[in-house]
Amino acid sequence: MMKFGIDRLLTEPELRKPLEGKRVALVAHPASVTEDLRHSLDALIAAGINVTSAFGPQHGLKGDKQDNMVETEDETDPVYGIPVFSLYGEVRRPAGQMMSSADVFLFDLQDLGCRIYTFVTTLLYLIEEAAKHGKSVWVLDRPNPAGRPVEGTLLVPGNESFVGAAPMPMRHGLTLGEMGHWFIRHFDLDVDYRVIDMHHWLPEAGPGYGWPDSRIWINPSPNAASLNMARAYAGTVMIEGATLSEGRGTTRPLEVLFGAPDVDASVIRKEMERFAPDWMTGCALRECWFEPTFHKHQGKLCNALMVHAEGAHYDHEAFRPWRLQALAFKAIRRLYPDYPIWRGKDFEYEYTEDVLAIDVINGGPALREWVDDTNALPGDLDALAAPDEEAWREEVRDLLLY
Repeated sequence: MMKFGIDRLLTEPELRKPLEGKRVALVAHPASVTEDLRHSLDALIAAGINVTSAFGPQHGLKGDKQDNMVETEDETDPVYGIPVFSLYGEVRRPAGQMMSSADVFLFDLQDLGCRIYTFVTTLLYLIEEAAKHGKSVWVLDRPNPAGRPVEGTLLVPGNESFVGAAPMPMRHGLTLGEMGHWFIRHFDLDVDYRVIDMHHWLPEAGPGYGWPDSRIWINPSPNAASLNMARAYAGTVMIEGATLSEGRGTTRPLEVLFGAPDVDASVIRKEMERFAPDWMTGCALRECWFEPTFHKHQGKLCNALMVHAEGAHYDHEAFRPWRLQALAFKAIRRLYPDYPIWRGKDFEYEYTEDVLAIDVINGGPALREWVDDTNALPGDLDALAAPDEEAWREEVRDLLLY
């Protein structure tokens, strides 16, 4: 039977034995739940584990913060009286006082399988600080809902940020347990690290292809509302660096390729089909309209293309969200040469300064330059990405646990 790391820890006493006599911290968010939907914090304490502190990543332990760069304060848990430290507030890297609150740090965050989802970077920072302070890190592994496919250019050294921890592609194909092993090897870290691996995770098996149909979807962050979003996210997240709406302020954020009051979705779709039809496979695209209640184009009627990487429309091997989103940008640039697609340097994205958000997101300028180059063809972007994708697959092959 399929079991996540948290469920194995709770049901297999021999896994918990090394925690006896230890102070334990939990890094968690709203999707940190057990099979029976109890929050991991409640379940661990009920199991007799001495949890002395908890940590919340971006959007908080409760997941109540909607947008990027909305910080969370430290607090005391009202039920258990333990400190709850924010890793997205005054600090993003756990400070010495936080590290002194426990001996073993249990990391139980549901990821989306995308480099810029900040939980990946939070894991790296925790491992690095644990190495400095002589602490242990256990990842209670969870599925990568985007599965094993790899896509995108590698982050260019010098472009590191909170949404770009290291030279990995946008869609990395790993679980966070596996990613921790890569971080330790890549950065040559000396740390007590272990993964409580899943039982019977089958990332190549349909219909979930990474997400088991025996488990319901719970938002790991407020705008990660569905498995469809998780599949599309390695592409649609790039819209955060654009003036176009990614659907924030609607009930289906980050499931559209664009939304704006001054573009024609049907014309853009035809241009996409003309320019690079191969990049549109594996999903269905549907023209739609929406009016954001907040965020970009608030209160304005926007025309959009929605991505349906779900049901009978989904082909796991054929779907390439990073290229699909690049193609949407390219079609807009070709149809509207003067359209201000990119947010300017005055828009500070995830604590970076004097750099375009789209370049922060992609870990370098290559994708933006391809979109803006009137002579650039699909093969030119493929020539940049394909070698990086193959190099990453080779680099992590020996780290795959499933």
